[in-house]
Amino acid sequence: MTLDVHVRDLRYFVAVAEELHFTRAAERLYVSQPALSKQIRALERQLGIELFRRDRRGVALTDAGTALLPYARRVLDAWEEGAAAMDNARAAQRSTLVVGMSTSPVRGGLLPAIRSRFTATHPETLLRLRQVTWEDPTAGLADGAADVAFVWLPLPGQERYDWTVVAEEPLMVALPDAHPLAGRTEVDFTDLLDEPFLALPESTGPLRDFWLALDARDGRPPRIGAEIASTEETYEALTAGLGVCLVAAGNVPLLTLGGVTARPVRGVTPSRYVLAWRREDGRRPLVRAYAKACRRVTGRE
Repeated sequence: MTLDVHVRDLRYFVAVAEELHFTRAAERLYVSQPALSKQIRALERQLGIELFRRDRRGVALTDAGTALLPYARRVLDAWEEGAAAMDNARAAQRSTLVVGMSTSPVRGGLLPAIRSRFTATHPETLLRLRQVTWEDPTAGLADGAADVAFVWLPLPGQERYDWTVVAEEPLMVALPDAHPLAGRTEVDFTDLLDEPFLALPESTGPLRDFWLALDARDGRPPRIGAEIASTEETYEALTAGLGVCLVAAGNVPLLTLGGVTARPVRGVTPSRYVLAWRREDGRRPLVRAYAKACRRVTGRE
């Protein structure tokens, strides 16, 4: 019997053993169910014994699987500790922290204030800002291009990330100066239901739905006037009369540059702007230090 088993195989085995359901285990592991089943059968062939009993009633551990489970967990726990130690060593050697964003956080000099606090404790670290379009709502976190990022909630795959809230702000509606609703001091969202809206790209998933305020439409589908992927595109679409859009109060100065008006909106959920990072990176010293600086600046420590 060959005992040269990969850590990945043990992780797959433990997931199935704990879920006793291949589909749920596959979802937990972010792999397809056929691929997981194939890998488990390969492990069983390698070990020369069945680990699971599969029948119409479901999945159950065999005696061999039951015997292996506590040792597999022990190996995975030890590997996690080792991986964490390597992450810490690697993070300590890194001299650059990449900060992603799709919209500049113009709120009261936030970025310079965080930079000042961060560099006071990490003067040797280079902070590099990475601007992305709104097509990536994670601002570089999903593909690893950014270490931390200023983003809006909700995020696609939100369970993969941790964050600290930077701002919770009411929503306003941005519309052309000549729009009939521009003369009001406040707008009820029901008055916007038939208006064409500017929408984020479909790749942004739940974030697109949030800025279209789907939860306030009582099932009525929105009219899409145009898709936008940056502040500049939004401003051009607004001045061209292609539609209206919801905007966080803190971002209003980015759009009201001439020809565009913003008014408070009743009946919609406030926005949440956060500094986020991948959950597995929460141990990295530089990530922790930047998040701590952010919390101090925003008074959320």
